[in-house]
Amino acid sequence: MTVPRDSARDAEFSAWMAARQPALHRTAYLISGDHHTAEDLVATTLSKVYLSWHKINQRESVDGYARRILVNEHNTLWRRAFKRREVPAERLPEHDGVSDRYDEGQQDEMWQLLQTLPRRQRAVIVLRYYEQLSEAEIADLLSISPGTVKSQASRALATLRERTASAHPTHADALGEEER
Repeated sequence: MTVPRDSARDAEFSAWMAARQPALHRTAYLISGDHHTAEDLVATTLSKVYLSWHKINQRESVDGYARRILVNEHNTLWRRAFKRREVPAERLPEHDGVSDRYDEGQQDEMWQLLQTLPRRQRAVIVLRYYEQLSEAEIADLLSISPGTVKSQASRALATLRERTASAHPTHADALGEEER
């Protein structure tokens, strides 16, 4: 498929990409739990958005469109049989990927605990509390019902609360207060 070239459209896409790439990378990392997978997800997402850029009439909806692609691509990765056979290495090579002033969840113990959650619960928590999407938006994005979003969030928070209570009672108290 050949996409018509237009320098103004390319400049507009480049500006959008420069502004959104760090946030897309953080979201991809928090959902996948791996920098390399996150970089692949972002690259695929950006290429798909670029290929559709000339069709997008409402530029204010591009972020949602990109987020949907990112989540769908992540779900597709987990459906592939080869992914289940991969084993992460003990040491990763040097990382020169996108980085900004946020810690990308690496230094926060809560984000480490988040990585222990099942894939769907982790996605719901990241989209709800990190991306600050509504339950309806999350349901639409993940193709599940709003009730499933609520139950997955509830189970995930209960699991996180339980795990933080056993490790650090003060963290569990703070997590419990946020939900009240």
